[in-house]
Amino acid sequence: MIFITAMFPVMPEHAEAWPELSREFTEATRAEEGCLWFDWSRSLDDPHVYVLVEAFRDDAAGGAHVRSAHFQKATTELPAYLAETPRIVNATVEGTDWSRLGEMAVPERD
Repeated sequence: MIFITAMFPVMPEHAEAWPELSREFTEATRAEEGCLWFDWSRSLDDPHVYVLVEAFRDDAAGGAHVRSAHFQKATTELPAYLAETPRIVNATVEGTDWSRLGEMAVPERD
């Protein structure tokens, strides 16, 4: 799968509105056939930074995402709300789901 993590530094005056500003893009991406997940989190250290964790089934699905109309619209509209260019880590990894973190295994509960 294509696994991507990106940090979005949002301008302070738009930080509270970011979930709504990015909603159309988020919902359209989640509806893509090859999207495995597309989840936003907000930094605990900097409330102006949002982190996007996304995954696509394979290169073809990632390519379809980048060529989609909603991706093109987002790359045109969303930068107006950003303090700087987002930073990204993009990797191809085996599998199509999250692995378990063995070091923090939770015992079975009754």
